[in-house]
Amino acid sequence: MPSIARRLAAELNVREAQVAAAIELIDGGATVPFIARYRKEVTGGLDDTQLRQLDERLVYLRELDERRAAILKSIAEQDKLSPELEAALYAADNKTTLEDLYLPYKPKRRTRAQIAREAGLEPLADSLLADPSQDPAALAETYINADAGVADAKAALDGARAILIERFAEDAELLGQLREKLWNEGELAGTVVAGKEVEGAKFSDYFAHREPIKSTPSHRALALLRGRNEGVLSLALKYQPDETPITQRSSYEELIAARFGVKDAGRAADKWLLDTVRLAWRAKIFLSLELELVGRLKDAADLDAIKVFSANLHDLLLAAPAGPRATLGLDPGLRTGVKVAVVDATGKLVDTATIYPHEPRRDWDRSIAVLAALCAKHKVELIAIGNGTASRETDKLAAELIKKYPEMGMTKIVVSEAGASVYSASELAAREFPGLDVSLRGAVSIARRLQDPLAELVKIDPKSIGVGQYQHDVNQGALARALDAVVEDCVNAVGVDVNTASVPLLTRISGLNGTLAANIVAYRDQHGAFKTRQELLKVSRLGEKTFEQAAGFLRIMNGANPLDASSVHPEAYPVVERIVARTGRPVKQLIGDASYLKTIRPADYTDERFGLPTVMDILKELDKPGRDPRPEFKTATFQDGVEDIKDLTPGMILEGVVTNVTNFGAFVDIGVHQDGLVHISALSDKFVDDPRKVVKAGDIVKVKVLEVDVPRRRIALTARLNDSLESRSANRSAGGAGVQGRGERRPSRHEPQGDTAMAAAFAKLRR
Repeated sequence: MPSIARRLAAELNVREAQVAAAIELIDGGATVPFIARYRKEVTGGLDDTQLRQLDERLVYLRELDERRAAILKSIAEQDKLSPELEAALYAADNKTTLEDLYLPYKPKRRTRAQIAREAGLEPLADSLLADPSQDPAALAETYINADAGVADAKAALDGARAILIERFAEDAELLGQLREKLWNEGELAGTVVAGKEVEGAKFSDYFAHREPIKSTPSHRALALLRGRNEGVLSLALKYQPDETPITQRSSYEELIAARFGVKDAGRAADKWLLDTVRLAWRAKIFLSLELELVGRLKDAADLDAIKVFSANLHDLLLAAPAGPRATLGLDPGLRTGVKVAVVDATGKLVDTATIYPHEPRRDWDRSIAVLAALCAKHKVELIAIGNGTASRETDKLAAELIKKYPEMGMTKIVVSEAGASVYSASELAAREFPGLDVSLRGAVSIARRLQDPLAELVKIDPKSIGVGQYQHDVNQGALARALDAVVEDCVNAVGVDVNTASVPLLTRISGLNGTLAANIVAYRDQHGAFKTRQELLKVSRLGEKTFEQAAGFLRIMNGANPLDASSVHPEAYPVVERIVARTGRPVKQLIGDASYLKTIRPADYTDERFGLPTVMDILKELDKPGRDPRPEFKTATFQDGVEDIKDLTPGMILEGVVTNVTNFGAFVDIGVHQDGLVHISALSDKFVDDPRKVVKAGDIVKVKVLEVDVPRRRIALTARLNDSLESRSANRSAGGAGVQGRGERRPSRHEPQGDTAMAAAFAKLRR
């Protein structure tokens, strides 16, 4: 049997030696970011995407091999392991095929077929199947055995039928054929549950829906499944037209019959055998496959949705930081007031307040006076406004403040407050601000996420950031693993200043965990700022192995060694020392001298340990040490007077921010508390097969309003500004967008973060 390394190499289209090296590193405790950046020579240059796929598939294939071994042992213990079966088990390349092969040998509760075998009825089943010319009733008379529970000929035939049905349903090759045929030909049908038409209006697109299950896109699959979970929709898998007579045999029954030589040739047992085939298909095999294929659709939709969420989260985390500038954070509210927090250039909280400019108090002038005093006192440069309730009203307040005090040179920006309330009520926030009211912590988070989105958002459970597609419906374990990987990759791509980073940010660094991150901060608090990377080895429980994994991603600004502020790993400092010795130029003179660095031949500095990729990376880093991969900071401007969905009219051209990119288009915040959808067909004048190739979360775009549906809170937009209003019909094909609302960009503060509705739905389907 091919090794796991060989199988993975074939899947990834790389050399087996590359995969074997990566597996050895992973098994040795190395993280994906570390391997991708600092072990290029070892893996032959596998990037982080390939390594993530490898890591995920490695787990699956190892589980597959463990299950294979257990199945082989079980069948061998039953003394039923033939050479042919053993070969088939070793050839199985997925868990489904493996379980199909094991099905006839799998220990199970006493079935009707098992009871029939114990009553001596298997010869009857075999005889009728082998020679259908025999009269079933007459032959069954010879198997009557009251002591064995076979009271009459009918009981004998029922037992024989149970044996054949089980045999048909446990034929691995047949099951594989039926499964793929049903997947390729079956249609998923959704119908509204009687009496749920009004209550489930958001699912109206699916009240009479039918499409091939194989080609059902993930967003529609998840919308249909959510509709079922909420009791609005009924789902069924159809394998033939509804008008087909019930007596007509399906092609699936024909396939089963052909497999076992059953046909209608006018013989005595033919009808009985064909009825057995029908029962096997309709009462057993189809029901099992229907459940399995809906599960396959759910798994595929989950995977797709997780990819969407991961891509959006990646873009959000790597959004442009405004940088170290004093910032005023405003968490908008009406009755409870606007919560105000001021943080200095380092993100330290320096002042708070609560103002009531809106209904019911309408204390507008005093609110501006309070904000002006705070901004003057702390030399505020930026105003961050949360995009929740009363956001546009608060934006107006900030605009008037800036207009009234132009000498302060302030800029206002509306930022996503997704997850701010989750952070505010968290144990982490309580430790960070023990004496601060919960309501004010959100304003701090809003201000900080403008300064540095990555540093602040890592404090929040990624699922609560809410840039996903039906994120609460997908497999929560798989979602958490994928999002954690994204956060890890983003944090390590940017790197962190070890002397200012928070515990949550340090926790995401390669090789570190919560305990080590806390120990680093504790050491920093006790001994002052780290002077060198080597000093990290003095931190409690931070050993050589951890140092190897983490050091390259930890920056020490203005330290004793200028390389400590770069992504050059300490293990590679000797390479730089050789460059310094040969060129006669100290490190400080090399750093940033692009023209001179271009004259250096990387091949002159390679050795047995450090190859060309590492030396080239070192030279790039010397050119721009500690370079930030994030884009330049820009802001969007919402149009004055457009603050509510009711203010929109078709034809308006507005500026907005992309908040969420899905498979069917992009959601754009245009400042009306409801994101609009630019359908994939309206993203560009050219054909677009993947919206992420055109836009990403955080992009600032101009869009035209095509259609506004106020009751359903749907806004159809186009990025093609020359589109006529008649093109709005293209956006109507984005089924499921209304169900998702704002792309689930910002869960409500009281919204549950997960549920077990899928389990209930599957239990219902089984029944």
